[in-house]
Parts: sequence; C-alpha cells; structure tokens
Amino acid sequence: MKTPLALQELVDALRILPGVGPKSAQRMAFHLLQHDRPGALRLSRALTHAAERMKRCALCNSFTEEDLCDICEPGAAARRDAAQLCVVETPADLAMMEQTQAYRGFYFVLMGRISPIDGIGPREVGVERLVSRALDGVVREVVLATNFTHEGEATAHYISELLKARGLKVTRLARGVPVGGELEYVDPGTIAHAFADRRDT
Repeated sequence: MKTPLALQELVDALRILPGVGPKSAQRMAFHLLQHDRPGALRLSRALTHAAERMKRCALCNSFTEEDLCDICEPGAAARRDAAQLCVVETPADLAMMEQTQAYRGFYFVLMGRISPIDGIGPREVGVERLVSRALDGVVREVVLATNFTHEGEATAHYISELLKARGLKVTRLARGVPVGGELEYVDPGTIAHAFADRRDT
C-alpha cells in the first residue's frame, strides 16, 4: 500500500526532531491524525507562530520575540551584575542556570558548541559576538558554563584562551556537574554547588 503524500510529509517533518526515528515519527503522525486532530492543528499553529516570531536577543543571543529578552531588557537588567557574563551552549542551559538562583549576572548563549568533526567551528557558534560582548568595558568575569562533554570542554578551553589573552578573568563551573552531563538534565542544587565552587581556568 502506498503511503499518502500528506502523511509521508508529516512523518518526514517529525523526523527532524532529535531522537525521533522513522517508526517513532510514524507513531506520532498516526496518533495526531487518529486521536487528536485539534492538537495537531494547535501544534501546527504554534510551530508556525514560533518560527515566524522568535529571533535572537541582541545582547545574549537567546530566543526572544523582542529586540532584547526578559533578562537583558533595561528594567530587569538594572537588578543584575553587569560585571559577570555566563557563557552557556543553549537557551535550555540558560533556563537551568536561572533556576538555581545562584547567578545574577548576564548571559551569552552560543547556540551550540565547537565540534570540528561536525564542521562546527568558532564562527558557527558566534565566538566573535561573544568576544565583542565580553570586551564591552563593563564585564570583569566570564563564567564558562558549557557542558562537560568533550565538545563542551574544547569550547570552554578555546574561549578561555581567547579571553584571557585579552586580560579578562575567566572561570569555569566546578565539576559538581557530572562529567558527560548536560546542564538541561542536571538538578538545580548540583548546578548551584558547581557555580559556587567555580575556579580559574
């Protein structure tokens, strides 16, 4: 039996999600069409809306609908320590750092990590923008909170060398975060301890 084109397009679209293979995508597609047509339409509208409206914050590079995100907009920014800049890989990592309530500085979101094997270099993760942001004359300490994976460690090392050569203090989260772990999946208490015990790189 030939799969209808519209169904196949839906399955193919769902497969772009991380961790979703062909069978999982097919199960999702059948579920949405068979059991939850209103949910499928709501999902479609939400995806379209987010894809059209979301952009990058002009300061921290995270997702926002405005020019500046909630953290960087002037009203909220007045309550933060402008001398500290925390570098994370993803918006999800930023959210986890915020949940700890242990850090009250600003952020820069790389939107990835350096991975030469995947063709991702410093330019692809916005290192030039980060350096420009860190050298604004206000930042005194850059806290590297990239994940403790091989790529995350390599990214932290590269950024550390770059910024230390320009006279900035650079610290790294302590290893309270498990090796190989990703901030998105670590409990806030562990991240808070790791932040408190950060060290010079």
